[in-house]
Amino acid sequence: MLWAYLLLAIATVASAGKVLVLVENLGAKDTHSIFLQSLKERGHQVFVRTADDSSLNLQKYGELVYDHLILFAPSVDEFGGTVNVKEIASFVDAGGNVIVTGGANLGEAIRELAIEHGFEFDETDTAVIDHKNYDALLDDGFHTTIVAGKDQLIKSNLIVGETKNLNPILYKGSALVAGKNNHLRLEVLHASPSAYSYKPAEPLMRNPSIAGKHAILVGAVQTRNNARVVFTGSLEMFSNKFINAQVHKAGLTEKPVPSGNLALVTDLSKWALKETGVLRVKKVTHHLAGKNIVPTEYTITDEVEYIIEIEEFKNGKWEPFQGKDVQLEFVRIDPFVRTVLQNKNGRLSIKFTLPDVYGVFKFLVDYRRVGYSHLHDVQQVSVRPLLHTQYERFIPSAYPYYASSFSMMAGLVLFSIVFLHFKEPAKVSTAAKNK
Repeated sequence: MLWAYLLLAIATVASAGKVLVLVENLGAKDTHSIFLQSLKERGHQVFVRTADDSSLNLQKYGELVYDHLILFAPSVDEFGGTVNVKEIASFVDAGGNVIVTGGANLGEAIRELAIEHGFEFDETDTAVIDHKNYDALLDDGFHTTIVAGKDQLIKSNLIVGETKNLNPILYKGSALVAGKNNHLRLEVLHASPSAYSYKPAEPLMRNPSIAGKHAILVGAVQTRNNARVVFTGSLEMFSNKFINAQVHKAGLTEKPVPSGNLALVTDLSKWALKETGVLRVKKVTHHLAGKNIVPTEYTITDEVEYIIEIEEFKNGKWEPFQGKDVQLEFVRIDPFVRTVLQNKNGRLSIKFTLPDVYGVFKFLVDYRRVGYSHLHDVQQVSVRPLLHTQYERFIPSAYPYYASSFSMMAGLVLFSIVFLHFKEPAKVSTAAKNK
């Protein structure tokens, strides 16, 4: 039993990384201690610094100093050290993961960072307001402490965990909107149809710029290099106050229930920090069906077998991937074969016949699913035509042409015989006829 615990601990430490948490003041260590402690319990090394610390840097000598970055400083206009929006974007390009929180008093640095990744926060001093779904006890009278239900979450257990028994979520902060050209966006949590974004202290004199489900409370992006960036307009969502709170939804007489904030931020951070939803290719093989021979080149119409072993990172270790919807394409510019691989405990395989077309082909697996990292594997092979000695002596499909040729030859022989042996009767002259 002791060895089992030691192995689990080693696996956890191996999967964890260094997390830099930037805060506006070090008091966040106390106000957000539950969330920070959950990171440490999962094996991460957590470094809390103020956002204006002059010694801050994310990369050194071309290497990442930290694996993950969490910004709990919504009002920051300028970071300390070498950290800036461009440096954070470079950090993401190098594979780093980021969690960004906003608020009503939003700094320009956070706003620019969101725009860099296809999201945009609403105007300064605005907040999400919901006169129907708010917490009667925690609200300050402006109905900005809203209550979000599990039906407003993205349908992905990898990102937000199991939501069947999830309690209501408390949220207080600004709204996000996703750019139309942001095809990689994930709307993790959206507002209810009765919510809108506006300045709470001002009377509603015009239509809100963001309303209903268009108001995104939590958004995310998984970049093309599989780095993950999460944006939310609520720093309070991660706070001890909201995590420990009892939800008193306005208009309900039911008994208050504990908030679902801890469950949500835990599962969301697990996804953002690549503790869940990560796939990798362990091994790829292909050969002639029924033989373990990998030829230097295949021949058209060969029957081949393709095998790929895929693993998923779960519970701190790599386990066989159980997905049943992974497809294989056999491609030469366009796919000639597209088929679903058969999964047997992480070993996905298929047998198929190569097309009657020669050229340079690729065995292509391109697996994209919400919540999972992008899995892409290419194996290039050559497919040649049959050698002259490999063709059949007589091809069945050519029998009509064979018959046509032989019938033509037979006809020519008959015609020649008739032509050569046919003799016209001699013509009798007129004089002979008169006799």
